[in-house]
Amino acid sequence: MSYTALYRKWRPDRFEDVKGQDAIVTTLKNQILQDRVGHAYLFCGTRGTGKTTVAKIMARAVNCENPVNGSPCGKCSSCIAAADGTSMNIIEIDAASNNGVENIRDIRDDVTYTPTNGKYKVYIIDEAHMLSPGAFNALLKTLEEPPSYVIFILATTEMHRIPVTIVSRCQRYDFKRISVDTIVERLNELMAGEDIDAEEKAVRYIARAADGALRDALSLLDQCNSFYYGQTLTYDKVLEVLGTVDTKVFSDLICAIIARDIKSSVKILDTVVMQGCELTQFVVDLTWYLRNLLIVKTSEEDEIEEVLDMTSENLAQLKREAEAVDQNRIMRYIRIFSNLSNDIKFATQKRILIEIAIIKLCKPQLETDTDSLADRIRVLEEKFEQGVFVNPDSTEEGDRRQEEAVSVPLPKALSEDIKRAVARWSQITAGVSNPGQSMLRKCRLSVSDDDRLIIAVMDSLGYEYLKGDAVRSEIGNAIEDVIGKTMDFDVVFSENKKEFMKNYPDLSAIKMDIVTEDQ
Repeated sequence: MSYTALYRKWRPDRFEDVKGQDAIVTTLKNQILQDRVGHAYLFCGTRGTGKTTVAKIMARAVNCENPVNGSPCGKCSSCIAAADGTSMNIIEIDAASNNGVENIRDIRDDVTYTPTNGKYKVYIIDEAHMLSPGAFNALLKTLEEPPSYVIFILATTEMHRIPVTIVSRCQRYDFKRISVDTIVERLNELMAGEDIDAEEKAVRYIARAADGALRDALSLLDQCNSFYYGQTLTYDKVLEVLGTVDTKVFSDLICAIIARDIKSSVKILDTVVMQGCELTQFVVDLTWYLRNLLIVKTSEEDEIEEVLDMTSENLAQLKREAEAVDQNRIMRYIRIFSNLSNDIKFATQKRILIEIAIIKLCKPQLETDTDSLADRIRVLEEKFEQGVFVNPDSTEEGDRRQEEAVSVPLPKALSEDIKRAVARWSQITAGVSNPGQSMLRKCRLSVSDDDRLIIAVMDSLGYEYLKGDAVRSEIGNAIEDVIGKTMDFDVVFSENKKEFMKNYPDLSAIKMDIVTEDQ
C-alpha cells in the first residue's frame, strides 16, 4: 500500500476533531441538530485552517442516518460511501481547473435531479475565487434559489476576489489562523499515534513555522520525520531540514548592524548562504526577530513573557540587545526588511538585495528618504561626542602624529598581565556575548597608576551597558579564560578620543611583543 501523507491520514472526520475553529464548528453543529441548515455557505480564510475539511464533514453530517451531536457517525451506509469517495450526494469541484461557464451550466443542470439516497446533494467548490466572471454570473440564480435538497459550500483563500453578489447569497464564515499552542497540541497527538519522538522545542518551532496553518505544520513534520526516520527529532535537525537558521545567527547579525560593522554583517550572511538556507524565509524570520526585539523594548517587564513565546535564554539575549538600541532605530530596521520581503520573492539575486539592505542599515547616510534621517542624525551626534570631525586636509599619518603628541606618556614599566591582556584583547572580547562584544571592540585600553586595566568607552549608551554587573562579570571571566589570571579593571567614560588621550596613556595601538606559555 502506498504511503499516505500525514495531513491526509489525520484529516478529521468529525467536528470534534477540528482544531482552532470552535465558533464555526459549534454554529454548524447547532444548525444540523436543529434542522436549520442553510442553502449556501462561504468558507474563507488562509490556507490550511480547515475550510475544505469542515465542508466535507458537514456534507457527511447532513446525510448521516444516525448523527452524533451533529457529527457524522461514520458507520451508516451514507458515511461509508462518503469515506470511500463513492457517494453520489457529495460533489467536489476544483474551481482552479473547472472555472468556465460550461462547468457551472453542468452544475445547474445537475441540481434538477434529486439525490438517489440521503437528504441533500452537497456541492463543494474549492478555490472558488478562480471562477471566471461568466461562471459567477451563471451561478448567481442557482445559488440564490436552489432546490430544497441542494447545499452549496464555497471555499476560498482570497475573499476579495469573490463578487459581492455571491457573498450576499451565502452564510459567510471566516476561518482564523490556528494558534501555536493548538498546533503543538495536535502535533503531539499525531506523533503519539505515529510513534514519532521529538523535542518540545523542535515541535514548537515547526508550529511557529507553519504560520497558523495546521496542514502546513503536518507537512513540515512529515518532511522532517522522513529525513530522520526512526530518530528523535531535535531542534537542530529541524533547522537543518527546513533550511532555516538558529536565532543566534539573527542575534549576531543584529548586533553587528547595531555596531555598524558591515564586514561582520556580510560574513554572517555569507555563512547563512553557505549553509543552504532559503533566503526569502531568512528575511521573514529576521523581520519577526526584530518584531520581538521591538516588543521587548516597548513593553513592561511583566508583560514581555506573556507576549513572546521563547526560552529564557533567548529572552535574556533580546533584553541585552534592546538596551543597546532605541525603538525608532528598530522600527526603521523592520520597515526596510518588510519591504525587502516583498521584493525578494521573485528576485534572481536575493543575496545582493539582502546585502544592500544590510549596508543601508549600517550606513544610513547612503539613503535620502526621511525614514533614515533620524539614524543619520544619531550617527553624527555620536561622532561629535567622540570628537571625530572630518577634515579633508588631514591624513591618517597626520592624525596619528597629533594623537601621539597629546597622549599621556606610558608608564616606565607595564606588568606582564597588562601586556598579555592588551595583546590578546580580541580573544577576550570574543568571550563576551553580544552586544557587549561589539561595544568592547570600539573601546580604548589604558592602565591606572595602581596597575589596573582601564576600559575607556566613548559612547554613553555603551558605557551604561558595560558598567552593569552582569557584563562586568562576563568581561572578568573572559580575561581569566585568556590570560589564566583574574584581573582588576575599571570601565570609564570619555566624551571623545581627545579627552581620553589627555587623561590616560593609550595602550590600544601599542603592539605588545611578549612571549606566553602556549606560544
